[in-house]
Amino acid sequence: MNSQDSLRLQVYIAHCGVASRRAAEQIILDGRVSVNGKVVCELGTKVSGDDKVFVDGNQIFLEQTKRYVLLNKPAGYVCSSVDEKGRDTAVDLLKEKYSERLYNIGRLDMYSKGMIFFTNDGDFAAKLSHPSSQLEKEYIVETSQDVPVEFTKAFEKGIRIENSFYKCKKCEILKPRKIKIVLIEGKNREIRRVLESQNIGTKSLVRVRIGCVNLDDLKPGESRDLTKKEIDDLLKLCE
Repeated sequence: MNSQDSLRLQVYIAHCGVASRRAAEQIILDGRVSVNGKVVCELGTKVSGDDKVFVDGNQIFLEQTKRYVLLNKPAGYVCSSVDEKGRDTAVDLLKEKYSERLYNIGRLDMYSKGMIFFTNDGDFAAKLSHPSSQLEKEYIVETSQDVPVEFTKAFEKGIRIENSFYKCKKCEILKPRKIKIVLIEGKNREIRRVLESQNIGTKSLVRVRIGCVNLDDLKPGESRDLTKKEIDDLLKLCE
């Protein structure tokens, strides 16, 4: 980006690898961004290569290398760049391997394991995160009680819990206490809440697939770069 080019501030922040474009908009609205020494709270503000942009008092710069990373998150790690309670964050597992500032696309709760994508490409993150992407997310869940067939049918049809409606695309019993669940739009702790509503405890929850990408034999705590074909195929699924 040269001095003549300009980008909207939220796009600039996303291209610096700070956060997705949507998250960057909230960062701006929260008054955490300054341009050339002045706090900017208006979305759509344009910046150029000559401008000095700071987030939370730290100057940010456009990153030249785009990263697309798959991590097998172990249990016990939270999906946030910084945790106020001092807990271990999933992105910490990537810091030795990647110098770029990466952020997660979507989340897994602290006790869940499995696939999560990290990137510094705001456009990629926005496309995969958008509700219209309809990306499938597949989970293998081990339970503390046998799962009745009626539960799988009810979850596929839709279950209302208090003021929320939960519905999966597919729920299949693999063993009496092991099920496969495919979600399109996963709400916070959706699977755990639905199981709890039926008095079924969750012993283990692992996300094994997102769209066309499988976890395969990647061990907990390990990561790898997505291939160009995987990136292209994910974007095609979002169209």
